[in-house]
Amino acid sequence: MANIMRFDPFVELLALQKQLFNDSWLTLPTSRMMPTTDVYTKENKLVVEAHVPDFDEKDISIDIDNGLLEIQGQKDQTEDSKGRKYVVRETSSMFYRSIRLPDEADISHVEASFDKGVLTVSVPFKKLPAAKKIAIKHSKDTKKLNK
Repeated sequence: MANIMRFDPFVELLALQKQLFNDSWLTLPTSRMMPTTDVYTKENKLVVEAHVPDFDEKDISIDIDNGLLEIQGQKDQTEDSKGRKYVVRETSSMFYRSIRLPDEADISHVEASFDKGVLTVSVPFKKLPAAKKIAIKHSKDTKKLNK
């Protein structure tokens, strides 16, 4: 199972720039993050856990498009002036994560929950037909079949 995510070449560069210089005039007003994401199978389902502690449930959207589970979030904050002479002071945080779903995924029964900063998405697998057992015949029986 392969994980597919959109590549943004500037995410790491901006994070490094912010860490090294920590000057607000050097950074863009929007920051992107890649949430820590655990993807595993459990009890006949695929489970995706995204750790997004700074986001609320209302900030997050989940979509399935062309076999991709897409999880994204955006949080905009506007600070009250509190006697300061700001014209506008806003911050914005966003993330995007996509995971390729296996062919066996049952997308009609996907469930999601959000608890204490952890988004959990459960994708059950379709019930596949049981494997058919093939008996192995002895070599003298095989000779009869080949005649």
